[in-house]
Amino acid sequence: MSRKLDWISIIIYLILVAMGWINIYSATYSGDGGSIFDLDTLYGKQMLFIGVSLALAVILVSIEAKFYERFAGVIYLMSILSLLGLFVFGKNVNGATSWYAIGGMTLQPSEFAKAATALALAKYLSDIQTNITDTKDLLKAIGIMILPALLIIPQPDPGSALVYASLFFVLHREGVSPLYLYLGFFGVVLFALTLIYGPVWIILGMSTLLGFLYYFMNRKKKRLKLITLVTIVVVTGLMSFSVDFIFENIFEQRHRDRFSLWLRLEDDPTKLEEIRKTIGYNTYQSEAAIGSGGLHGKGFLEGTRTKGDFVPEQHTDYIFSTVGEEWGFIGSAAVVMLFSLLILRLIYLAERQKTSFSRMYGYGVASILFFHFAINIGMVIGLLPTIGIPLPFFSYGGSGLLGFTLLLFIFLKLDANRINEWL
Repeated sequence: MSRKLDWISIIIYLILVAMGWINIYSATYSGDGGSIFDLDTLYGKQMLFIGVSLALAVILVSIEAKFYERFAGVIYLMSILSLLGLFVFGKNVNGATSWYAIGGMTLQPSEFAKAATALALAKYLSDIQTNITDTKDLLKAIGIMILPALLIIPQPDPGSALVYASLFFVLHREGVSPLYLYLGFFGVVLFALTLIYGPVWIILGMSTLLGFLYYFMNRKKKRLKLITLVTIVVVTGLMSFSVDFIFENIFEQRHRDRFSLWLRLEDDPTKLEEIRKTIGYNTYQSEAAIGSGGLHGKGFLEGTRTKGDFVPEQHTDYIFSTVGEEWGFIGSAAVVMLFSLLILRLIYLAERQKTSFSRMYGYGVASILFFHFAINIGMVIGLLPTIGIPLPFFSYGGSGLLGFTLLLFIFLKLDANRINEWL
């Protein structure tokens, strides 16, 4: 079996985990010269998590591949129950009830729910009775995707909930119209533009754009129905006018401040500076740390901003700022290339699967990893607002590392078994 495993993916995984630990060590090392296995330190605990994750990987590839397909529904149900249990037995950490306290450790079930949801979605879509082009079946598939997200949002943990949107790429790969992706992208852009310019200008701009489109298409004898264009303007208008209500009444103040900083909505320089020093402080310091690294970086354990604790919680969501400061542009580019290679490799493996279940799960794995990778790095360098998404295999945390290991090695087992599935 070991010869059938995709060792390219495994080697990239091991390199990323090792690089992650090195940067966690740098971000948390206090200079006391203690053992790397000291469980009183964060890097010592992460070393323990790595050992447990490697043991988990061995177990996952030792289990019969059919087990994951046969019990996908049971695994998903157990995951949903674990999320529901947080409302009764969950431990509150930093204002979020997202963990179970087990002895002196904590476990975050939302990290494991990603693999469970990807399995359940693949199982449902691969069912011979499922027709993804049928509206009823499509809605059921979407329901599988959003149910865990709906349970994660109230914790509150909107960042982790947003990850499940990445599974729409699986639906797209399996034949769902790209219109859904376009509409989702349009909704995000419309939301941002409305916050910047206001609904009136958005409606005027959309009306003008569609008016020109109607005129030029008619000149080319490609007639557009006027009612269709009017409907688009009306729907756009309704969505735009709902933005202010959502922004002011549903978003919390910290979310509004993050969007204000990201989109430069605040005109008052005093208020803007206050936001930068509070909600936007992490991003501001992270950008400064990465920028100070230059081309080659300052060297291992030589990052002045890292050693000075300028970036709060740098070992978790902002671990990439350590890479940028100490390893510079070259090190940052190497990390981006490794993640890109892993994701492209997983897509390649997904395409060579002999069963639709394995292919769909593979695309689910690639989609989730890409979403985490792109959003986290975009957040750390200031291109995207802070939403609290860890960098896979890099950020400190046992639940995250175990969850991503679970996600990846289930697929590697399915891929190793593809010849048997064909037979």
